Amino acid sequence: MNTIQEATLGGGCFWCIESAFNKVDGVESARSGYANGNAPSPSYEAVCKGDTGYAEVVRVKFDTSKLSYRDVLEIFFALHDPTQLNRQGNDIGTQYRSGVFYHDDQQKAEAEKIIKEMTADEVWPDPIVTEVTPLQNYYEAEAYHQDYFNNNPQNQYCAMVVAPKLAKFKKNFASRLKA
Repeated sequence: MNTIQEATLGGGCFWCIESAFNKVDGVESARSGYANGNAPSPSYEAVCKGDTGYAEVVRVKFDTSKLSYRDVLEIFFALHDPTQLNRQGNDIGTQYRSGVFYHDDQQKAEAEKIIKEMTADEVWPDPIVTEVTPLQNYYEAEAYHQDYFNNNPQNQYCAMVVAPKLAKFKKNFASRLKA
């Protein structure tokens, strides 16, 4: 039985989400990309303009014998603020929207269920605005975006935004990290 599954998630800048998921035990790979836009073969520069409809996303391949789809979603929601519409912090635009871009009806149901539970439990003070939509028009981001944080730790954005998020993530999810 195949235990490898994919999830495609958008939670702001893909560098942080990708870097965090690549540290999780059970994740085979996390790759930065673009999803659900309307232009053929989008580039980073085009997506950053905010008029292509694409979201910056991370495609996570994970082993379901080690990590459930729900686990993936719990990590995802801990990595970003799902109450910010079309932004994450100072990153503003539809390309930074929060989204679960599901691959099948089971993923859709699980995403809707966890959002409903977080809303009922008032995990966030504001309403969750994460879109739950079918994955369409996925393109992997350019090679220089893959493993960007590890390859560019001196980058100002990485030092000021990504590094603190990853430090908090490592502390909160220490039991889930690769050895």
